[in-house]
Amino acid sequence: MPDPTTANLWHPIAACADTPVGTPQRTTLLDTPITYTLHGEGHATAASSSMLPVLIRYGYIWTSLGTPTADLFDIPEYAEPDRRRFNAASVSVHVSAPRAVENFLDMSHFPFVHTGILGAEPHTEVKEYDVETSAERDEVLATRCRFFQPQPSTAADQGAEVEYVYRVPHPNCAILYKSSVIDETRRDVIGIFVQPVSQERVRAHMLVCVLDDRSDDETIKRFQQTVFGQDKPILENQFPKRLPLDPRAESPVRADRVSIAYRRWLSAKGITYGVIPAA
Repeated sequence: MPDPTTANLWHPIAACADTPVGTPQRTTLLDTPITYTLHGEGHATAASSSMLPVLIRYGYIWTSLGTPTADLFDIPEYAEPDRRRFNAASVSVHVSAPRAVENFLDMSHFPFVHTGILGAEPHTEVKEYDVETSAERDEVLATRCRFFQPQPSTAADQGAEVEYVYRVPHPNCAILYKSSVIDETRRDVIGIFVQPVSQERVRAHMLVCVLDDRSDDETIKRFQQTVFGQDKPILENQFPKRLPLDPRAESPVRADRVSIAYRRWLSAKGITYGVIPAA
């Protein structure tokens, strides 16, 4: 059974654009079979043994097995009319939801896993960055994250040092704000919204919300799918599948500051689903 905090969260279960209207669909959330139906004009229903609450936000259907105590986190950029907004892919991965989020936050693997795209040798150093855990906003935030990338996005025609902001406003969702090559005063937004199918299996839904007037949708999708396709075997070879929350379980280095903050945040929330709780 999921812990109360996890049970009461809003969870993504499908991208609206990938869901046929009026036809019941099946999925699994937190080991629980769910049937959901997308109706016209942004309305959906979901049920397990009884009707479940439903929210449509950022192009996805969200539901909860419990009683959500708060609205979903805000992404103001999603409402900006000049952005390209869609689901890049929904991918099944044999790993826990917190492991998937932690991988999304990790810059140190860029030169070795995403060679020639998000990183390249000899640019392997993770520079100093800042991490904040905000009780008021209930999120983890990493700022001043900088990394050289040979191909930062589909809109880029050359490599550049890119500045990132990582935001974790939900135990199983993370958002990346990344320097835009189209407008240096604004940032592209990439999100990973993870649906915990079970404690060790997920569906990772990838939101793209970018400034790009140079590429078509399929090119942008393929770029994100290539990056996540490189991550998938790494994730599925993680051991243990569940994320250890004990700080002594795995050896941290400077690059792991946001990971350490994320693990402490999960522990403080009493999360036990998809993790190995601290002793």
